[in-house]
Amino acid sequence: MFFEDETARTVVGIIGNVVSLVLFLSPIPTFRKIVKQKAVQEFKPDPYLATVFNCAMWTFYGLPFVKEDSLLVVTINSVGLVIEFVYVAIFFYFATSHKRRKIGIVLALELVAMVAVVLIAMGLMHTNKTRSLFVGILCIILNVIMYSSPLTVMRMVIRTKSVKYMPIYLSLASLANGVIWVAYSLLRFDINIVIPNGLGALAGIVQIILYATYYKTTNWDEDSTQNRAEVQLPASNV
Repeated sequence: MFFEDETARTVVGIIGNVVSLVLFLSPIPTFRKIVKQKAVQEFKPDPYLATVFNCAMWTFYGLPFVKEDSLLVVTINSVGLVIEFVYVAIFFYFATSHKRRKIGIVLALELVAMVAVVLIAMGLMHTNKTRSLFVGILCIILNVIMYSSPLTVMRMVIRTKSVKYMPIYLSLASLANGVIWVAYSLLRFDINIVIPNGLGALAGIVQIILYATYYKTTNWDEDSTQNRAEVQLPASNV
């Protein structure tokens, strides 16, 4: 029975890795546009900087000396970390000097915070249970903050009665990502994965409901740049 549960968990985890990878790769069209135009225009680096820290935290959480049997958490978040660094590097290259300073400061702060977390976990905590509890709580807090970011887009949708800048495929992928990782964590119960991904699935459901509600009132021909911000959902929150 154990081996059957472990096999099911592995299969679900692999599917979760694939869905999360799709989410990580979803901003590629945006960066093609940035490279083509040689300018970042109104796009913001914030989602990518936040996801760098998010992936770093979850990669550390999944390491065997923090949380045992979490290899699939490490694989997708380490890959995501590399992808997000590439995004940030492209953004940095084409950004203005002011935005470059901001990116540099944020990355430096994230590095300091990450080093502090590692030192506290490895230096002051001597069991996997206490380490995973400490790092897991931080991951949950970080993910709750990240999942609040689409609220601004949802508010804009309700105010404008338009879903033009809330791509449905991202909402569907976010929902699928949350559901799959909740299933993964329930097969060997891990509250630290259940909570953020449960919230992610709920956010995906709300976005789909909004899309269905305001699809008919959306003016698809309108090309206003007002409030035109990139929609970037937290890519992987396992």
